[in-house]
Amino acid sequence: MIRVKQRILMLSTCMGLGGADQQILYLVRTLLKRGYAIQIVSMTPLGAMGKEAQSEGLPIQSLNMKRGVPDPKAIFKLARILNQWQPDILHSHMVHANFLARVSRLFSHVPVLVCTTSNINEGGRWREWVYQLTDFLCDITTQKSHAGAERYVSIKAVPRTKLRVVPNGIDIQKFKPNREAKQRLRQELSLEGKFIGLAVGRFRPPKDYPNLLQAFSRIKATSINTVLTLVGEGSLKPEMKALAKTLGIHEQVKFLEPRRDIPDLMNIADFYIMSSAWEGMPMVLLEAASVGLPIVATDVGGNREIVLDGKNGFLVTPRHPDALAQALERMMNLSPQERQQMGQFSRKHVELNYSIERVVDRWEALYQQLLDKTSSPDKGV
Repeated sequence: MIRVKQRILMLSTCMGLGGADQQILYLVRTLLKRGYAIQIVSMTPLGAMGKEAQSEGLPIQSLNMKRGVPDPKAIFKLARILNQWQPDILHSHMVHANFLARVSRLFSHVPVLVCTTSNINEGGRWREWVYQLTDFLCDITTQKSHAGAERYVSIKAVPRTKLRVVPNGIDIQKFKPNREAKQRLRQELSLEGKFIGLAVGRFRPPKDYPNLLQAFSRIKATSINTVLTLVGEGSLKPEMKALAKTLGIHEQVKFLEPRRDIPDLMNIADFYIMSSAWEGMPMVLLEAASVGLPIVATDVGGNREIVLDGKNGFLVTPRHPDALAQALERMMNLSPQERQQMGQFSRKHVELNYSIERVVDRWEALYQQLLDKTSSPDKGV
């Protein structure tokens, strides 16, 4: 354990409903319990996770930047906060926060800057070039998955010597099997007696819901009792509802609005589905595994680090509806005992590798290593 606890400022692009925002809250809560002083700063006005942090009394503020509108004044707002609070570590999360943190460091004194990238693809070559150009301004860049780390090294966005892998962590006491919740919510949602595949996520291009709907339409004749339950919001949601109708599966697809009871809701499912075109280290997949669900997922990003093919689920080629359809049918044809064994493996895998306590142990070790390096320049990271 670290004897002298540090002051850490967590900088987020937003504090909305994303997995990265949830991860920041997990990290902050655990670090506070371990004796650290923490401040959270959101670039944009506080969303759902930000308001949740406020309601808990967590120290959080916003730079109030407008989404999609560059604001050079934000550099100086952040620099002023840094100079006033004087954190030992500035830890930024997601691409926009990483760039802001790096530039702000030119106008403030911060002993250590850690930049965390949340996706294997940060949105275009120019952003990867900016990572490379500004690398000298940060001490270490972390990736959530080994697949993401290898890609960042291969495109020269980050030198291997300055890159570490620290995965997302999950609250395994919050996300756990709950038979009472399963029975209650199945009744509430009129899903009693159904075989349920669940997907939770924003209706945006990375999640590739067309892939899932097209795959399911290929097996509708043999899956009459199956209901796909899709939870989330996003600009593509009306389009996906229309596609389900066009494919003739709208009566077997249930669209739900975003919910705050996801730990309970996940218990309604017989298995979890992720049809993404690309990912980093998806929190929702860790949540599903922690609840004890077998999983069908596309083999992108860090998915293969959570889903061990044939042990707790099946991995398939992305953007390939036929392959996804075959995996869905394979999952449906397993016996209840086989799916239960897969789910138990999922839960154990998360407990051993992704519980928030184990992940925060890794963050603490990395923070201390970097701080030691600032006091002893001859030491390597």
